[in-house]
This record gives sequence, structure tokens and C-alpha cells, in this order.
Amino acid sequence: MIKVNCGRCLRQLLWRGVFAVALLALPFPLWAADWSPLSDTGQNKCYDAQGAEIVCPTAGQPFLGQDAQYQGATSVFRDNGNQTVSDQQSGLMWMKSSDDIARRWQDAITYCNERVFAGHDDWRLPSKFELESIVNYGRSFPAVNEVFSCPGSFTWSKTVHVGNPEYAWSVYCDDGADHWVHKTNTYSVRCVRNER
Repeated sequence: MIKVNCGRCLRQLLWRGVFAVALLALPFPLWAADWSPLSDTGQNKCYDAQGAEIVCPTAGQPFLGQDAQYQGATSVFRDNGNQTVSDQQSGLMWMKSSDDIARRWQDAITYCNERVFAGHDDWRLPSKFELESIVNYGRSFPAVNEVFSCPGSFTWSKTVHVGNPEYAWSVYCDDGADHWVHKTNTYSVRCVRNER
């Protein structure tokens, strides 16, 4: 039996219990997701509400907390010399380029799953977050890291749009923006695999 001598303590205990139950009620994939810390985006400039570049603000100034003010782990990409690139931060191995054949979303999944390339047969279509990890938001045209080739178009991810399952997420190579697009559209494919 738990003894509680104050109303405030009882409320805290009750809220902790509610929080624990709510956390356990989350869908399994949400709290058991296999993901690594995101790499730094490469963004190194700050902007005001109109999009004009400004000196990054300090505590108490408007627009504090922009991406450029936070440093994440920097991706270290290694060109393996066999048309693959390894991300030393995330442990992912990427195909350096697409094969320049635009595919529908389901065909992109099949293509990667059946791909035997560079001595590996465990390729897959990347998630939206994985695909965004090769974007350098400090540059554009192309926005992907310099070690990768850029098809100049959308690249499929395996991530389905939650609000409309007829759509999936893609990343635009030139500006790094993510977009949800209809699965029957045809776009580039860049496969990935877990290297470690």
C-alpha cells in the first residue's frame, strides 16, 4: 500500500501512472522503431520570418533555436570504390547513384529487395528519415552530399503517407525537400542496406 500525505503528491503519482499507460498504449512500431540519431543537416545560416539571412540570434532575441544553432553528429561518407558509399555515422551503405530508370513506388520496393549489387543481396528502399540523412541542407542544386550523384528528380522512400496510403514520401535531389507523391508516379530509386 502506498501512503500519500499530500494532494500534490497524489496528483503527481496519478499523472505518472497516466503517462506510463499512455506510453505503453502507443503502437508498437512507434516505440520500438530501429533508428539512429540523425546526422547534422549542414545548415549553418539563420533567417528571419521573411527568409532574409540574419546573424544567428542569442538568448532573448527573436528567431532563437534555428537549425544552424544546433550541431549534430556529422555524417562521414566513405566512397567504397564499388559504386557504394558508407555512412560511418549511421552504419548504412548506399548505392552511389540510381540506375536512371524511373519506377513506380511498388516497383521501387521490388527493385531494391531483389537487387544483388556490390556483393550484397540485402538491399532495400530507404525510409524517409534515412533518405534525408544524405541531404546537406547547407547547399542546393544538388542538395545531396557531394559523394552521391543526383538524378535531379524525386527519389522514393519506403515511408507511406499516414493520412493517405495512396501516397508515399520522396526527397527532391536538388533542394532536399521531402514531398508526398502518388505511388503511381515514376521516380528515381536509391537503395540502401544496413552495413553493421
